[in-house]
Amino acid sequence: MNERLGDFLEWVQQMGAWGPFLLGAMYVIACVFFLPGSPLTLGAGFLFGVVKGSLAVVVGSNLGACLAFVIGRTVMRKSIEARIAGNAKFKAIDEAVGSQGFKIVLLTRLSPAFPFNLLNYAYGVTNVPFRKYALASLIGMLPGTAMFVYLGSAAKSLTDILSGNLEGGVGQKTLFGVGLFATVVVTVLVTRLARRALAEAVPASQGD
Repeated sequence: MNERLGDFLEWVQQMGAWGPFLLGAMYVIACVFFLPGSPLTLGAGFLFGVVKGSLAVVVGSNLGACLAFVIGRTVMRKSIEARIAGNAKFKAIDEAVGSQGFKIVLLTRLSPAFPFNLLNYAYGVTNVPFRKYALASLIGMLPGTAMFVYLGSAAKSLTDILSGNLEGGVGQKTLFGVGLFATVVVTVLVTRLARRALAEAVPASQGD
């Protein structure tokens, strides 16, 4: 997989002004077919710099996330429900998303602990409205995208990106620290929101 991604990124590098559009299109495909997005994000930073790279990733990842959401809500609804049935993290999310949809989507997009590609489909089987999902995803993915693109822009070569042998400088250590902190905070907040939503739902169901 890394070899093919490397070939793709090298091809994109040769395409000039079309490069960012091609990378964005590939990100859409990655979201739909559960392909790893981190190499693409890092590669965008290396190839195009922070500004153009971030723009390409933001557009591509959000279009892909929205497409996967629609697929999950329609043609693949039953299979997605079966796949996430035993996922403890998603169970907690699903309990809270009914009343706190925008906030839950936003929080889970801020943390790398929640599987991005799976959530795209999983949110499709919840009650969260498409507009809230799309806006919360856009806002929530911006910080992580900017950090990974910046890290990619500091890489020495595409080979280092694909092999994961990025130098452990201040930028990478900061990225790791921020990601860890975000994971802890988001997990606590999502758990609290889920408990609150469940507590509100139980009395309501008992009164029926």
